Amino acid sequence: MSVALPIPWPAEALWQQVEPLLPGFSVEVLASIDSTSSELMRRARAGQPEPTLLVAERQTAGRGRLGRQWHSAAAVYDGTGMVPALTFSLGLMLSPRDWSGLSLAVGVAVAESLQPALPAPGTAAPRIGLKWPNDLWLDDGRKLGGILVETATFASGPQTAAQARYVVVGIGLNVLPVRVEGVSPAPACLREVDTALTAPRALGLVALPLVQALLGFAEHGFGAFQARFALRDVLAGRPVRLSDGQEGMAHGVDEDGALLVHTAAGMQRITSASVSVRPQAGG
Repeated sequence: MSVALPIPWPAEALWQQVEPLLPGFSVEVLASIDSTSSELMRRARAGQPEPTLLVAERQTAGRGRLGRQWHSAAAVYDGTGMVPALTFSLGLMLSPRDWSGLSLAVGVAVAESLQPALPAPGTAAPRIGLKWPNDLWLDDGRKLGGILVETATFASGPQTAAQARYVVVGIGLNVLPVRVEGVSPAPACLREVDTALTAPRALGLVALPLVQALLGFAEHGFGAFQARFALRDVLAGRPVRLSDGQEGMAHGVDEDGALLVHTAAGMQRITSASVSVRPQAGG
């Protein structure tokens, strides 16, 4: 009879890497919680906005964009140890000059962490691509992971664009295959990217670059990430359908992170707050 060992999360190593960049930073791992993002927001509203990386081995009410449920597999024993989905949130105070494109910059950081090297230009699509505004895709068109960015301002009085806000970046990645009723094709998983990946290893790859990306975004905005996003943009050059029924051809994103779609009415700038975008069948 096999005995499940504790999951070897790299909490101490991550704290040592990140704390010099974010004084007061802490790493916490919980066995189960409704949502890591919800928990960090609750803490911030209670006057605890310290920079925190919160990892959950199991989420009971994970959330995606537009209030959708995030489906993740429960931890299972794969012969070498317990393999949960990787679900975590990073909360910190941030004051960029412009918030536009933040979820895209996060996607760039995560994709580059998991697949640093890209194929030679013109030879193949990147194994991990980015679908505007907040999804990671495998090159076969299946969703690998989701990103949810939420911000809140707790100060009273008039707000300014550059005023510091508490931002929570939630990320969900399945390690092993998961079947979701009513979802086809089935979501992709990290083991399809690298058979040696576990949730702790993936967290160790992603956490520091994510912090660096957030700090870089605060300093330089999305413009510093635009070209890197373009290298993994899975919608560019493809016909798409907008949630309002319009159809057109995707032409990448602009310096503010808006999706550019050429429709019958001309070039449209689509922002993450207004529509969702899906590739057309056969596009």
